[in-house]
Amino acid sequence: MIEKIYEILEECCPDVDFRTEKNLVDDGLLESLDIVMIVNELAEEFDVRIGVEDILPENFNSAEAMTALVVRLQGEE
Repeated sequence: MIEKIYEILEECCPDVDFRTEKNLVDDGLLESLDIVMIVNELAEEFDVRIGVEDILPENFNSAEAMTALVVRLQGEE
């Protein structure tokens, strides 16, 4: 799953090294429009609903955090 998330992220923001960055939001590497695109792509790819309550910096600071979010949301459905 994380490889697919890397693909989505690299397509969205090709200049960011998602495999090593762990503070994507905190360091300003992802802007709000990037996050909107990522939320839409993750929701579509993994058939999950990412609610407003899930759009928190800690859920989007790294590819690993996004993977954990998707896994958690898949378990709730």
